[in-house]
Amino acid sequence: MSADTRPRLIETGGRMRMSFREWRGHRPFWGGLLTLLSGIPIMYIPYANLTIGSLTFSLATTAGAGSLIIGVLLVVLGLTLWFQPASRVFAGVAAILLSLVSLVISNFGGLVIGFLLGLIGGALGVSWAPGKASAE
Repeated sequence: MSADTRPRLIETGGRMRMSFREWRGHRPFWGGLLTLLSGIPIMYIPYANLTIGSLTFSLATTAGAGSLIIGVLLVVLGLTLWFQPASRVFAGVAAILLSLVSLVISNFGGLVIGFLLGLIGGALGVSWAPGKASAE
């Protein structure tokens, strides 16, 4: 790599970082991320087997399909918060309700991890408001 190309790479990385920062500022990014992450333990834990030595623990429930549906819906609601910020109130309320339902259906909401992430992410989605344009 020559000395001439290095500043261009830094400028491109800086531009990409600034455009991501601008994109992130126009939507409830952290609420969407936490909601998206809440679906993963809710989906995964009912189908997981934990093996310690020769002892295997299975956390499977009779409502495994319900856990899968709730987890997929939470992931979709997290993506909705990112890509459709106008529907943030609906997506946030739905994420809160699904997180509450996951307590009963899927191993205490993915061992409480998915439940808490979903509640916090949904609350951040509902409470987010677009910023006002600054007069430059």
